Amino acid sequence: MIDNERVIAIVPARGGSKSVPGKNLRPIAGKPLLAWTVDLAIAIDEIDRVIVSTDAPDIADAARRHGAEVHDRPAELASDTALVMDTVIEVVRSLRNHGERASYGLLLEPTAPFRRTSDVRACLAQLHGDRLDSVATFKPADLNPHRAWRIEDGQPRTFLEGSNPWLPRQQLPEAYQLTGDVYAFRLDRLAPTNRAFLFGSSGAVIVDAATTLDIDNERDFRIAELVASELKNDQITA
Repeated sequence: MIDNERVIAIVPARGGSKSVPGKNLRPIAGKPLLAWTVDLAIAIDEIDRVIVSTDAPDIADAARRHGAEVHDRPAELASDTALVMDTVIEVVRSLRNHGERASYGLLLEPTAPFRRTSDVRACLAQLHGDRLDSVATFKPADLNPHRAWRIEDGQPRTFLEGSNPWLPRQQLPEAYQLTGDVYAFRLDRLAPTNRAFLFGSSGAVIVDAATTLDIDNERDFRIAELVASELKNDQITA
């Protein structure tokens, strides 16, 4: 809870993955990918319930072993084209039907194993303290949009009209990108018409780029093993 307002964390973890089969249970430093997120969420006092939404029995078993609740995801929400937003709305609807009256929700995707507890708490504190609708984590952009190009009829042109990609880095405007580590939102503002988790009056928490990684392929898993070997546990969860 945060000031007597209940908080639920939703972890979407479907069984099918074409890029990396069995991705959500693939170990990093000896621990299943899913468990990195569940263990962190369980350890955060402000979170009242940690719910893994999955269609896979083996993922459900792993979630329960690590202390999470399990929500059975309908097959139509477990396809490659299904949107995470639809899964979250379906979970929230089911919880409401069973009496859950939490004020705040967190989306914690298992593909971001190195998020920090301090960043989760910062999102919740900003959401609650500033009376916002949604908050998400950002990091400095890997590529400043003023240095991006488009190719039109074989001709390179700056992506942003009038931008100067040759400026020194220090003279470029600051640019950020979503990390996918944490999305926090008011549950009563979540609606089927929302197609993004950053909506309404929104806020941003800037995270350390060294502790954020969105795992999508085999190369990402190799990087994750290196990151896990370099980061001590107190640095990851600080």
